[in-house]
Amino acid sequence: MKNYGTDQIRNVALLGHGGSGKTTLTEAMLFLTGVTKRMGKVESGSTVSDFDKEEIAHQFSIRATNIPVEWNKSKYNMIDTPGYFDFVGEAFSALRIAGGAIILVDASSGVEVGTEKAWNYTEERNIPKIIFVNKMDKENVNFDKIINQLRDKFGKKIAPFCIPMGVADDFKGFVNVVDLKGREFNGKECVDVSVPEELEHTIEPIREMLIESVAESDEKLLEKYFEGEEFTTEEIHEGLRKGVVNNEVVPVLVGSATKGVGIQSLLDMVFDYLPTPKDMGDFEGINPETEEKIIRKADENEPFSALVFKTIVDPFVGKLSLFKVCSGSMSKDLEVLNPNKDETEKISNLFLLRGKEQVEVGKIVAGDVGATAKLQYTETGDTLCDMDNPIQYEGIKYPKPCLYMAIEPKSRGDEEKIGTSLHKLVDEDPTFTTERNSETKQLLIGGQGNMQLTIIKDKLKNAFGVEVELFDPKIAYRETIKGRADVQGKHKKQSGGAGQYGDVHIRFEPSTEDFEFGEEIFGGSVPKQYIPAVEKGLRESIEKGVLAGFPVVKLKATLHDGSYHPVDSSEMAFKIAASVAFKKGLKEAKPALLEPIMNVEILIPDDYMGDIMGDMNKRRGRILGMEPQKGGMQLVKAEAPQAEMFKYAIDLKSMTQARGSFTMEFARYDEVPGQIAEKVIATANAGE
Repeated sequence: MKNYGTDQIRNVALLGHGGSGKTTLTEAMLFLTGVTKRMGKVESGSTVSDFDKEEIAHQFSIRATNIPVEWNKSKYNMIDTPGYFDFVGEAFSALRIAGGAIILVDASSGVEVGTEKAWNYTEERNIPKIIFVNKMDKENVNFDKIINQLRDKFGKKIAPFCIPMGVADDFKGFVNVVDLKGREFNGKECVDVSVPEELEHTIEPIREMLIESVAESDEKLLEKYFEGEEFTTEEIHEGLRKGVVNNEVVPVLVGSATKGVGIQSLLDMVFDYLPTPKDMGDFEGINPETEEKIIRKADENEPFSALVFKTIVDPFVGKLSLFKVCSGSMSKDLEVLNPNKDETEKISNLFLLRGKEQVEVGKIVAGDVGATAKLQYTETGDTLCDMDNPIQYEGIKYPKPCLYMAIEPKSRGDEEKIGTSLHKLVDEDPTFTTERNSETKQLLIGGQGNMQLTIIKDKLKNAFGVEVELFDPKIAYRETIKGRADVQGKHKKQSGGAGQYGDVHIRFEPSTEDFEFGEEIFGGSVPKQYIPAVEKGLRESIEKGVLAGFPVVKLKATLHDGSYHPVDSSEMAFKIAASVAFKKGLKEAKPALLEPIMNVEILIPDDYMGDIMGDMNKRRGRILGMEPQKGGMQLVKAEAPQAEMFKYAIDLKSMTQARGSFTMEFARYDEVPGQIAEKVIATANAGE
């Protein structure tokens, strides 16, 4: 691949609903630009982009992949992202370094949830974009309906640049309403043709709408428009480019990736309308020592800085770090600073990635995307920079995990292997987490949904040779008392030689603190030196309650009487006596089971409010309030028992067609209702 300057580069994220054809589009681009001799297919596992074993097995993308292509004496880094919502972190990584986006729409399905999400992601980041209506050769395609859907959902920004020629199997090309040229597929390639007469009346209103968009992009052009003057072709292109770069106009193109129709025009549009790194403006960071703001330009003459936007764990090469050079250039054998870790890294090798293919290069300039291997400290979201000119950029914000499962190895000897393997997978996917629950002793993995955790399980087996099973996590229940009890605990043992004697009278009652110990001993009935042993015995006992063996909370224990033996009494005897009193006292003081209650915040479209409220009631939840949000969304605040929320991520996706999201955190403990408590206690005691 040739060397390209900063102003010859385009970084473009491919987004869209699962199955809209993103990976097939990259195949069409590679074929058109002569990189491949034939187009690969997702179904046969032969695509350049989906090379991972799991992607081939499941037939969908699970990681963002860079596919560089050369067009118009420029280099396009096309970043193919997964459409499956469990892998949204990959789209966030791509959008952090992209200058523009192509949102694919399946012509036979129209605007889907994934289309809406892709639009929202780009709007939140103010990223210019092109919409490519793919699969125009499928049955039951209605272009006017799609355009109306797009306008209804996304507003006046939507600007169709093309009118299709033919439908379904007869789809053969389109008319470019900007240049008033026809493009027809002749079986091998797209060629220029004259505009069909029957489409002329359709073109005029759409072209007029485009002219309005051009006029609104510039005051001089607006004046010319109101005076009724015609725009030149150059003025139209310049006005549209300004509108697209400013994210005020979103062009809509049509085509078929499988047939290669519209691909050339799409590549031309990327060149004409999407920004180069220089067009994107300056990069803002901070000095990691002083926290002062620093500005860097996308210029090779500036000090070097880069952002690591993705990590790949390769079983052969090791850890690959993918980065975008923000300023300056990166070359082999360079020593760089990682300000996030305050560590120095040595760049031993440099290459460009096209799928799994690695193309070694000597230098990567500002604006371009590259990769290096075996960085010791660097993780996704970290900055790399010049040793003498430190700068730190903002990292990548990822959604928190919303589905947790307990993980166990099928073979006993694999515990340590699981830990190291999971650590590598966390490096690769920051939306995936692992944690050891100190109370339940379970190893938990967390992610965005069931599919992501299933893929993790498959990767552990196929890439690391560890077979595991996934379970619902155990609940960290608690026990407490609702009443009072005053009991005697006596430990007396005589078995030749020194005996054991300890006798305590303890009053148990509810408390506002987790555990309170008090003593009201008069007349030395329990000598002072044994009182700490009584407290220690009780503190050890509260680790395991009398109902089901869960820790006891909100308990006050007061030692108020007892007796001792001048020879046989000891600290151990009083410690045991305290535990006897604990078991007896708690059984008499109306013991109760407590469960963790979670604060839940659910973001949903208005339309699903009734379903969400009804479902929350079924989960023994309580709606606390609602707050209207932008874009017809509602933030529902609720609380619900953790036991009812383990599969909420899966159920919420189902109820809202994946439009809803939620966050959850621990609030407090509440008493478990009687019938449910009986089942929990029975299950816990059966497992002893």
